[in-house]
Amino acid sequence: MAVSDIPQTLWWAEDPETGRPSVYMVDQSRLPLAGDVLVCSVHEGVCRAISGMALRGAPALGVAAAMAVALWAVNETDDLLPIDEFLTQIDAVATEIAATRPTAVNLAWGAERIRVLAHDNADLGLQGLRDLIVTEALAMATEDEERNRRIGELGAELLPQDARVLTHCNAGSLATAFFGTALGVIFTAHEQGKISGVWVDETRPVLQGARLTAWELRMAGVPFRLITDSTAASVMHAGWVDAVIVGADRIAANGDTANKIGTYGLAVMCKEHGVPFYVAAPTSTVDLTLPDGDGIVIEERDPREVTGITFSGVIEPKTPTETTALDALTRDGSWEVPIAKNHVMDITRKGGAYQVDGWVRIAPPDVEVYNPAFDVTPAALITAIITERGVARPDFAASLADACEGSGAIHEL
Repeated sequence: MAVSDIPQTLWWAEDPETGRPSVYMVDQSRLPLAGDVLVCSVHEGVCRAISGMALRGAPALGVAAAMAVALWAVNETDDLLPIDEFLTQIDAVATEIAATRPTAVNLAWGAERIRVLAHDNADLGLQGLRDLIVTEALAMATEDEERNRRIGELGAELLPQDARVLTHCNAGSLATAFFGTALGVIFTAHEQGKISGVWVDETRPVLQGARLTAWELRMAGVPFRLITDSTAASVMHAGWVDAVIVGADRIAANGDTANKIGTYGLAVMCKEHGVPFYVAAPTSTVDLTLPDGDGIVIEERDPREVTGITFSGVIEPKTPTETTALDALTRDGSWEVPIAKNHVMDITRKGGAYQVDGWVRIAPPDVEVYNPAFDVTPAALITAIITERGVARPDFAASLADACEGSGAIHEL
């Protein structure tokens, strides 16, 4: 097991069945027990994958946004479309993609980068613009991996030998085009022999830590232990944490950082216990148009994420009798298992096995739920922000501005 064993998160390729350029992505909503690959040939498919959490993670969303615009340009525009109309439509498509999820700034950054590129090169003609847009989207995926590897190198320098690191949510390769931000630091430090172990928060309510981070660390051969979110304070108090490293979905000009809900509480605990709190993110996650975190829009998600548990798995029949029974149930497509109390479970034939997707209620019916996907950690609680252009430290307003100069980070949308 090694870091190189982690699969690519998303990529651009021709669909062998249709011959159309398509975006392929690992369906993260079903990991780790079911590993499906989604194929999107139109931009709406990418948007649905993003809104449904099949694809998530700020850097990955930036690349996906660019690829979604590219899909629209090559698969959804008529060859006779006038350039002026193409530019008008690409503005609307970029806006639609950017609005799919509101908190992660990389989504808007990726769509905007392609939109501006098209306007700046309108003289190339329609086919020339299509080719340029695809080339740029693919280059952004390559750039993302390069940024992440540089973040890993710079972040690993901050860790002591035999470091015990705690991380929250998933800021690994699955959250990027490849390699990861916060986990990129851990991967690099592990390859240098500096990691003693990693504490992995489960990250309620969607359990990205338990499902995704634990899966990545296991594939990479990094020693770790999975803990509940509420255990983090105890392991810090015991002196078993040398650093906390998290990713980010949007960083304001003063360093205030939006990340998965629960991050703010970790930062408070780090201050109480004298543990360094690091944010690892590319400069594309920095939004210099926001002076502080008060302007960051916090997405609220489906209450069902809190009132129940969503799960996926695979049934592998052990006998011909079981196979015959499951074949009969799924002959006409997915079979919805009639479970009481609003529980839901579907069984679908998948090759030689059967895919199971379900949701089981754990809370009483009709409870009111507040389910913010993110919180904002004040800059005063952050030890350093690790970017591909250097390690920013307080005063973040100055150090982030220096890091972002000429980087393509969002200055004005």
